[in-house]
Amino acid sequence: MDKFSERILQELQADGRISNVELAGRVGLSPSATLRRVQDLEHKKVIKGYRAVLDKTQLDVGFVAYVTIGLNSHTKQSQLSFEQHVQFANEVVECHNITGMNEYLLRVETKDLVAYKRFHADVLGECAVVQSITTMVVMGSPKDERP
Repeated sequence: MDKFSERILQELQADGRISNVELAGRVGLSPSATLRRVQDLEHKKVIKGYRAVLDKTQLDVGFVAYVTIGLNSHTKQSQLSFEQHVQFANEVVECHNITGMNEYLLRVETKDLVAYKRFHADVLGECAVVQSITTMVVMGSPKDERP
């Protein structure tokens, strides 16, 4: 990866909808050379896709929390069971297997506290392998660079 490819990635992260001509101008390459590089980065799976950044308040998401999950067993089967349990829970927008005192860190987004309480009880509380749940409510996000 050279400086041109790195610059292409920076520009695409800032604006994934930028035209190839505009991108070429910003990185200092011809449009055809820029397009070849972008296609190569896509082919190599360095660029996995493009997405829209959504305004969650417009989508009725008013409550965000990070939730740590401790399992009652440290087996692979317990991990798979938990992962399958939350796989299709729309409220869980991120699920990370982590080290430390807990096995998982979730980012959970709901309409409000009442909806979160329902998710907490009906989804997390009903998972047989969950031993502990710790909720940290997001009060604000002065820096959030997630795509």
